[in-house]
Parts: sequence; C-alpha cells; structure tokens
Amino acid sequence: MNPVRTGFPRPLTRRRRFGWPRRVFAQVLLMQLAVATGVTVLATGLFLAPLSAQLDDQAMRRALAIAGTTASPRLAAGLTGGPPSARGPVQTEAERVRAATGAEYVVVMDTRGVRWSHPDPVQIGRVVSTDPSAALAGREVMEIDSGTLGRSARGKVPLRDADGRTVGAVSVGIEYDNVRDRLLGAIPGLLAHAGGALAVGALAAYLISRRLQRQTHDLAFSDISALLAEREAMLHGIREGVVALDRTGSVRLMNDEAQRLLGLGPEAAGRPLDEVLGRGRTADVLAGRVTGEDLVTVRGHRVLIANRMPTDDGGAVATLRDRTELEHLGRELDATRGLIDALRAQDHEHANRMHTLLGLLELEMHEEAVGFVTEVVGVHRATAEQVTEKVHDPLLAALLVGKATVAAERGVSLRLAPDSLLPDQLVDPRELVTVVGNLVDNALDAAAGTPDARVGVSFRTQGRTVVLRVSDSGPGVPEERRELIFTEGWTTKAPPVHGKRGLGLALVRRLAERRGGTATVAGGPDGGAEFAVVLPDALSDAPAEVPSDVPAALEPAEEAR
Repeated sequence: MNPVRTGFPRPLTRRRRFGWPRRVFAQVLLMQLAVATGVTVLATGLFLAPLSAQLDDQAMRRALAIAGTTASPRLAAGLTGGPPSARGPVQTEAERVRAATGAEYVVVMDTRGVRWSHPDPVQIGRVVSTDPSAALAGREVMEIDSGTLGRSARGKVPLRDADGRTVGAVSVGIEYDNVRDRLLGAIPGLLAHAGGALAVGALAAYLISRRLQRQTHDLAFSDISALLAEREAMLHGIREGVVALDRTGSVRLMNDEAQRLLGLGPEAAGRPLDEVLGRGRTADVLAGRVTGEDLVTVRGHRVLIANRMPTDDGGAVATLRDRTELEHLGRELDATRGLIDALRAQDHEHANRMHTLLGLLELEMHEEAVGFVTEVVGVHRATAEQVTEKVHDPLLAALLVGKATVAAERGVSLRLAPDSLLPDQLVDPRELVTVVGNLVDNALDAAAGTPDARVGVSFRTQGRTVVLRVSDSGPGVPEERRELIFTEGWTTKAPPVHGKRGLGLALVRRLAERRGGTATVAGGPDGGAEFAVVLPDALSDAPAEVPSDVPAALEPAEEAR
C-alpha cells in the first residue's frame, strides 16, 4: 500500500554527531577525565613495573637468608660421617629447615657438587644440576634459575667447618610461582586503589566543569571568542567612556574614550582607582562612595556625567559622558538670557525716558528737555568710563557693564572697589571672564530681594598674580558648608532648562587650582559672602604702579534710579 501523501513536509531528523563537543564545560570535562585517566594508568604502570623486580629480589634475599642460617659447622660435620643417605643427619636437618621456612628445597652439597639432601630422596648422591662453583669458592649467590624442581629464586652460601674450611655449599630455593602469585595478588588491590583515585578525580572534574558551565553560561569557545571580539569593538567604538572595576576597587578595564575623558593612559589598568585619579569627587563617584544617577563631576576642564552599575562579582562598571560642550552652550544660553534681560531693562528705561522727553517737548519745556537728555547720556557714559578706567581688558569691561545693567534691573547695586585696577595684560581673558561671570551671577542671585542689595567686585594685582574678590549682601554661606559649595553638583537652586546646576563654583575652583591658585569663601563686609580667587601668572607682565587718583566707586543701579 502506498503511503498517503499530505501537504505537510516531513520533519527532518537530525543525525546526532559524535565527536569533540563544542561547549566549554564539556571540553574541559573530557580533558580533565583524559588527564586523570592517563595519570592513573601511568602511576599504576610505574608502580607495577618495579614491583616484579622487587618481589624477585625479596625472594632471592629470603632464600639467601635461609641458606646462611642453615650453613652451620654442625651441619658441615655431618658431611664427614659417612656417604650421603636419605636418612642421614644432613637430610634430616635440611628437611626440618625446609618445612619450617616453607622453602621449595634445601640442598646441601659437598665440594664435588654431590647432593647430601633433597626433597626428592632419589636425587641424594647425585651431582647438582646447576653450577655450584661460585658458592664452593666462598661467595654468596642470588639468582633466578631453573633446576630439577623447576624455576625458583635461589640463594647459595658456602658451608664451612669449625676450622673455617669450605667443605661444601647450601642452596635454598623459593618456588617462583609463589612470587608470581604475590605479584598477581597485588594487582587487584592496586587497581582498586587506582580506580578509587580515578573516580575521585572524575567527580572533581565534573564539579569543576559544572562550575565552569555556570560561569561561562554554557557557551562554546567560539561563542566566547566572538563575544570578546564584539566587546572589544563595542568598547573602543562607542563615544562613551567605560571604566570597569574589580571588587578591590582596582581598574580592570578602561576604553579609549574613558582614557581621553579622564586624561589617563593604558597603564592605569590594574592599579587602584584612588591611586590613578587621586582624591576628589570623580574618584568618589566611580568608586560608589557617592550614589545616584547622572552624577555630575569635573575632571580637568571637562564636565562629565557618570553612572555606576555594580556587577555580580563585587565589582562595578561606570559610564562617562562628556557634557563640556553642552555645559558651555548652557552657559552661553544663560549669558544670552542675561543680555536679553539687560536689553529688556534698557528698553524699559528707554521707553520711560522717551515718554518723559515727549512730555517735555509737548509742554514746550525745551531747556528742561535738553538737560534731561544730557543727564541720561552722561550717566551711561560715566558708567562705561568708570569701568574702563579700572578694567582695561575689553572682554571683562564689557562683562561688567552688562552685569551692571542686569543688576540695576534686579534692584542690586554693583560696585567696583575704589582701588581696583586690572591691566590689559591677561594671558587668558576668557578664563577670568568665566570666573567673574560665575561669581557675579551667584552674588546677584544671593543679594537680589534683600534690603539695600549690593554686590562688590575688586581686582588687585601682585606682580603677575591677579586677586579677585566678589562680595554680596545676601544671607551668606554657613561655615560648615564653605567647602561643600565647591563640590560638583551641589546647589540650592532649581535646575535650569538646559541641564543641571552646581558646576559654576566647581569650575571656578578648578580653574584656579589649575593655575596653582586658590578659591575660597568667607564672610563678607556687607554681611553676606565674599569669594576670593587667586590666579598666579594670570598676567603676561607685571603691571605698573596703580595711580592714586582712581575713581571712587561704580554704582550703576543707584545712578540709573
């Protein structure tokens, strides 16, 4: 009958292949079993190989000892009492010794090689079948040889009388089959011990392989090799820094991007994290001493976002993202907003002044209108002139003029100290702009809304060193928090739209320390806080002496009012 054909394909039967397994644990198990079996067989063979020779040697020595004990002067005296006889004293003594020791034979011969004793009485009076010359010559002999009773382990000694003359020899034989039986009898016990050792080794190999199976997730060597290749490609291809730590806190792995962001090299691998990075927030974040998500830290001139994930073996993997450019864009956005606020304030003041001027003109008060315009222009000109007389660098001067306008809009008096003077010899003006901008912004935020709100700015030079002080009339900084406020990510303000706060003061201190200077905070003269920043080698050349007739103060907020 033909089978019924259906529209479903027949399932394919996979042929099971017998060969070398692919899994890591199976390969390791087979190799360990092969090694254990080989070692057991080798050890057994090495033990059995000398065992036969040892048993032969023991049998020959036993025969020699029996012969030496038997060969006494009393036995030698029996050789002179008459011809060899099956009932003679020599035969009687030899048979007694043979029965007592379990030897195969005890043969006593004279100097002619004629037997005086033998287990077979028929052989008495006949010449021995093997050469007795060595024993008759006074030497002891041990050998394995064949005679009338078959193969045996033999010991021969000379037989001397009371005067020490050799009158014959004594030959004792141990049946060789007994020696072979002892060898064969030792093999089962030896194999049992070898089998037990092999079983223990196989069990240990299985347990180790099972543990290896769990640790390798039952992967094949090819899978592990592919994973390692993919990991290397991924780690060195992604644009995020990856730092892997072991359970002791040492660097296990660091990809190229992490080395670039942290300013480290390949030699950091294997060294403790605190030794590589030094003390600071970056090391605390990566080591897990500071917890949280998207933690902000500053390394050199870079602003980094770090996340840390523990691993099962007690280590951890940390990722780093570079937020330096984003932070710069955010600060530019803050600066743009400040500029917009300043323009808005100027537009508001300008509209009020235009309305005032229009009213004066409509009232035909022309002289008053001219005086009003002259006063307004003079105020702005005086503000710009006072700044440029004290701050000769154009970037810083423009920054302070803009901050003065914003301060006036917020009801804060921005003052420039009377003895301030900053020459146009800055090595890196943008660096000082960052420091001044951050400190003045923080001071304005602290002073705004307080009675008689004011912010003071002071520039002094000592050789090539610039000393900046910014004070405010705000609530101040408690003494226990004066170091904490310089930590990355620490802030009391709401985060802006573009990201996180808590970086300004950290960047100020980092810029100062990079030049070998300092950034500190203390109580201010107006009751608030006073920040002092020392920047060594900030000037290209030492400035000239400060003139004694510098203007007194800059108070744009009060003048604008």
